[in-house]
Amino acid sequence: MGFAALTQLLTAVPFLLSIIVVWTYGADAQAAAEIELTQQGLPASLLADHGVSFGSNTAETPLPAGIIVVLVVLALLNFAGRRTGQVLSWIFHPVLAVAGILIVPAQLFTATFLATSFRDSGDPLLRRVDVPKLVDAARQALPGWLPAVDAAKLVLTTAGSLVVIGLLAAPSARAFFRAGRRG
Repeated sequence: MGFAALTQLLTAVPFLLSIIVVWTYGADAQAAAEIELTQQGLPASLLADHGVSFGSNTAETPLPAGIIVVLVVLALLNFAGRRTGQVLSWIFHPVLAVAGILIVPAQLFTATFLATSFRDSGDPLLRRVDVPKLVDAARQALPGWLPAVDAAKLVLTTAGSLVVIGLLAAPSARAFFRAGRRG
């Protein structure tokens, strides 16, 4: 079950890196986006008025931090052969896989999701935003490796979760966790 636990720990890494990026570069990305808005003749406050943030809001970090904690705890339980880790992993990983499918693509395809959101918002100012330029301005303030981290997050939360579920459901897992209860 070492590979399942290792996959859980590996899945936590992109979440940790995302938090570090928010703390380190988020305010710069938000400022760059606001400058781009003013260059487009729109108020810099438009994003904040509509709750759009390019990572400047550290209040966005509790969910990823919670995911990291859960993944590390589950990995430790699974490394130790605790049946609780196996059962909780069976519960957590399907939820994580669905969340990965629903949430992470928005990070990978920000311009597309944001353009659709702005178009459907009903706000005439948001409809005027040149979203690709806005997103590009924000991305310029972020590290170049962030898209790779987001892609890894998508793969690990979805396919990685399915691998963990499969490994923990395998017959060899039954024997491992049975031995863990004895030891």
